[in-house]
Formats: sequence, C-alpha cells, structure tokens
Amino acid sequence: MRLVWQLVAVVAVSFLGGQGLMAVQDNPWLTLAVGVATAVLAVVVYAWVVRRTEHRAPVEVALKGAAPAISWGTLLGVALFGLVIANLAFLGSYTVHGLGTPTGALGLLGVMAAAAVTEELMFRGVLFRIIEGWTGTWIALTVTSLLFGLVHLVNPNASLWGALAIAIEAGGMLTAAYVATRKLWVPIGLHLGWNIAGSAIFSTEVSGNNTPQGLLDATTSGNALITGGEFGPEGSVYSLVFCAVVAAVFIRLAYRRGHVVPRGRGARAAAVATLPR
Repeated sequence: MRLVWQLVAVVAVSFLGGQGLMAVQDNPWLTLAVGVATAVLAVVVYAWVVRRTEHRAPVEVALKGAAPAISWGTLLGVALFGLVIANLAFLGSYTVHGLGTPTGALGLLGVMAAAAVTEELMFRGVLFRIIEGWTGTWIALTVTSLLFGLVHLVNPNASLWGALAIAIEAGGMLTAAYVATRKLWVPIGLHLGWNIAGSAIFSTEVSGNNTPQGLLDATTSGNALITGGEFGPEGSVYSLVFCAVVAAVFIRLAYRRGHVVPRGRGARAAAVATLPR
C-alpha cells in the first residue's frame, strides 16, 4: 500500500498544480510562481508520505547537496538538448528567425519546473524505487521506463516511436541518474534542463505538446527521423543516441558505487544501495 499512498499523494499535488497553472496561464509571472510552488509542495508532500508509510527519513530528497546537484543536472540537460539542436541546425533542419517571446519563456519555466519535479517523484521516487526493491534494478528500470514512455502517448501529437524514444532516452537516462546518485536531485535537474531547453529556450515541441513560444522564434523542418517531427526533437535519433550515451555513463558509475541491486536481493539491498557513500 505504500506505493499506492505515495503515488496518490504526489498525483494529487500534480493535479492541483496543473489546475492552478491553467487558471493563471495568461500571466507568465503567476505561472512561474504557481509552477515553482507546485514543485516545492510536491517534494514536501513526498517526504511526508514516505515518512508516514515507510517510517524512515526520505534520504533521496535530503536537502544536503540538493542545490549543486540540481544545478549541474539542469546544465547537463540544457547542454544535451543544445547538442541535439546544434546538429539539427548544422543539417539545416532548425532555423532561428529572431527573438521569440521572453515573457512566454518565463511562464514555461514554471510549467516545466512543476512537470519535472512531479514526474521524477512519481516515476523515480515512487515507482522505480519500490519496484526495484521487489525485482532488482534492471527489471525495475525496464518496467518504469516503458511506463514513462506509454504515459506520453496521451499527448496531442504523440506517436509510438515518440513514446519508445522517451522510454529509452528519458526513462533510461533519468533512472540511471537516480541509480548512480541514489538521490532525486540530479534526475530532477536533468529533466528540468532538457524541458527548459526544448520549450523556453529553443521553442520546439516537447513530447508532442505544442508549447507556447519561448525565447527564440524558430522552426524545425526536414526528415521526421532527424527532427522528431510533430513530436519534437525528443523523437530525433540524435536525442536517442546522446541520451543513451549519458545513461551508459551513469550506469557505469552506479556499478562502481555498488548501487545496482541484483534480481532477488529485495528491498533490503535496495535500501542499502540508497545509503550515502
């Protein structure tokens, strides 16, 4: 039941935050404020429900080291997406026409903060962490990554290829980042940086959503396998390759730190892997 209660708690915050964001969507400053408030509240509620259901300190969201971990995770996410855009631009598939909507970019920061934090708490903090205690790291990573991809099929311009790409590049990379660090801050930062780059900076579609214009007035064109088509650059083969490489680096780091839980070792082994080293 801990999985159920934890999911319900975080989903409730996500839902309420989403309603709040919709109510203030025409005001970028309020959108930023509501988005950040949703992100903070989600972490607080997650920590509270973990204490109540597992009778332990929620070390995966411990505040010590949170700021630098989120910061470098965000920078890595922005850099990764920027690398994808650089390759698209080199091929002539991404064109900047001028300045976009800076105030729109401000509002997108709030939306993406709420999305990144609540999704990481749900998929890495609750689902992966608890399933890993039952099955070990690899099965849990596979299952939760596929679920993460399938959830994105409900987006307006979703496709099966896009969902598979999300499962591999986002589900795999973000989960690997959690396994390597046993904290949620780096995957939250990675998720946030990637989404901010795609929406607020480079003004592309994000996971099939037609997000408002960000900082740049830009368009993508060309082969959908290269650009991601209507799904956005997350459906690009460049994203798939770059994120898979980063995921492999995190997995190697996880093995070196002894953070990978073998199948059949159960919750105790997962708990030991979570302890700070």
